[in-house]
Amino acid sequence: MKKATLTCICMFIASIVLAQVSKQEKQVLLDLYTATNGLEWNKQWNVEQPVETWYGVTVEHNKVTGINLLFNNLNGTLPASLGQLKNLKKLELSFNPISGTIPVELGDLGQLEVLAINGTAINGNIPESLGRLSNLKQLHLSSNQLSGTVPESLGNLRQIEVFNVFDNDLYGALPQSLASCPNLKQLMVAENNFNNPSDFSVILLSNSGAKIDLLNNSPQIEPAQSIIAVERDENED
Repeated sequence: MKKATLTCICMFIASIVLAQVSKQEKQVLLDLYTATNGLEWNKQWNVEQPVETWYGVTVEHNKVTGINLLFNNLNGTLPASLGQLKNLKKLELSFNPISGTIPVELGDLGQLEVLAINGTAINGNIPESLGRLSNLKQLHLSSNQLSGTVPESLGNLRQIEVFNVFDNDLYGALPQSLASCPNLKQLMVAENNFNNPSDFSVILLSNSGAKIDLLNNSPQIEPAQSIIAVERDENED
């Protein structure tokens, strides 16, 4: 009886040891921790403990599926290795003093549904590679220092519901390919320098239920046109 009990205990311990996040995924998380000065985070990770216990990390079936480090004082740049988390569904890094650019490797996160990097010091262009995120439903890149044009490739985001690039330094014409996104519900592009109002009308006509916020772009859209073509919702993110 004792032998059987001991065998069961050993098997249970072995199952716990085997049922762990892979070394590769753990290393990616450690890369993020190091690159963003983890020792200064508001809620730090005890890297000696299992990944499942780390603050803001969601693990399902031994795979990292979520990272939520909102308001956690991440200070540094995002590592390219984040693109190796192939099962990641949510990446929430908003309202941290992150700098540098958005890694093009994030376009390799084929399972990603939510990408949120709001209120940081991120700069540079929006990578064209994000257009490969075929499962993405929410893209939140507001209140950063992003510049350049919005890549035409983002029109490939067939599942996109929320497209939020509010308050950046983006310019040029908003890609009309966004009009081909059938599930688009919110298009938040105010406080930029987009210069082709007709693009917004095309998107609105193709997505009659979409809420569009385009105030304070250049050139300004006439008030009458704004009332007819735009349903503004400045308080909804």
